[in-house]
Amino acid sequence: MYHEYFHGTHYEIGFRWGALLAERGNFILDHIGFPITPERAAFSDSCIPVYQAYFPEILEEIRGISDGQGCDIKALQAFLFSMYAMPPACHCSCLAVSNGRQILFGRNSDFLTELETSNMNVIYGFTSSGYSFTGNTTAFVQMEDGVNEHGLAVGLTSVQPVSIRPGMNAGLLLRFFLETCKTTREVLERIQNIPISSAQTFTIADAAGEIVVVECCSDGAAFLRPSDRQPYVCAVNQYHAAAMEPFRSPGIDDWQAGARYETLVKALDRFAGEMTVGNAADILSGRHGFLCQYDRKAGRDTVWSVIYDLKKKVIFRVGGNPSRHAFQQDSRFRIL
Repeated sequence: MYHEYFHGTHYEIGFRWGALLAERGNFILDHIGFPITPERAAFSDSCIPVYQAYFPEILEEIRGISDGQGCDIKALQAFLFSMYAMPPACHCSCLAVSNGRQILFGRNSDFLTELETSNMNVIYGFTSSGYSFTGNTTAFVQMEDGVNEHGLAVGLTSVQPVSIRPGMNAGLLLRFFLETCKTTREVLERIQNIPISSAQTFTIADAAGEIVVVECCSDGAAFLRPSDRQPYVCAVNQYHAAAMEPFRSPGIDDWQAGARYETLVKALDRFAGEMTVGNAADILSGRHGFLCQYDRKAGRDTVWSVIYDLKKKVIFRVGGNPSRHAFQQDSRFRIL
C-alpha cells in the first residue's frame, strides 16, 4: 500500500500528483483496467452537472491531474465517474459499534490481488475549502473508507445496481462526506438531496457516537440504526432494509456476502456490548467466522483492513489481509 500526503488547493493537489507520476513515467490512463467506451464517456458527461452543483472542487482536482499528466480529462472523468456504476465491484465488509464506552468503526477492503500494488492510503490537507482527512482507496481521487479531522468515519460497500442514473458515485460521495461533514446527521441530510449514480451502503460513525448504515441507490435510500440491545450496525454487499428489497439483485457473485454478514452479526451480538479494539481486530481477521479467508490463488483477497477508534482518536491499519498481518497504529493523522 502506497502512502501519500497531499496539501494545497484541490487543483494544486491534483496537478502536483499528476506531474510527479508523469516525471516517473507513470501515466494513469495506461493502467486503467477496462476500456473507456463511448457508453462510459456519455454517462460521465451526464454526471458532470451534478458534480458542478454539489462538489465542484473534485472537478478541479481531476483537472489538475489531467494537466499534470498531460492527458485527456474526459478519459479521466469517464473512468472515475462510471466507477461503481458500470460495472460495480461487489465486495468489502463494514462494522460500527457505539456502546457508551467505545465508538469503533472497522472495515475490510476485499479486491483483486492483481491490482493490490496500486492501493493507496492518503492524507489530504486543504489550504482552501474542505476538512482534512485520511482515507484508503484501490484507485485515486475517490475514497472507500476514511476519517476526517472531526472524527467522522465512513466506509462503503458496493451493491449490484438494478438501474443507474446521472449522479455522484459511491467513492466520490464518501469523499464528499469526509470533506464537508462533521457529524453523521450532516451526512444523512446531504445524502437525501444529492443525485446518486451507483448502488452501495455507507457505514457511518461520528465522534459523538451516532452510527448508522445507509443503503442507497439512484432510486431510494434507507437508514439502519442500532438499538439498546444491539449497539452496532454492519454492512456487506447486500441490502437488508425492507424498503430496499425492490433494488436487490440476487444470484450475482458477491464474494460470499451472506456468509460475511452472518459472521458480523453473530460476532457483534456477542461482543458489541463490551467491544474493544482487540475484539474488532479479531472479527475483521476472521477469527469468529468467514470474513477475509479468500483463496488468493483465485485472485481475490482482503487487501487492507482498518479500525478507527473514535473515542481515543486512534487509527489502526493492516496493509494486507488481517488474518496474516497484524494491525499497526498510524499516528500521522490527527483527529481533533
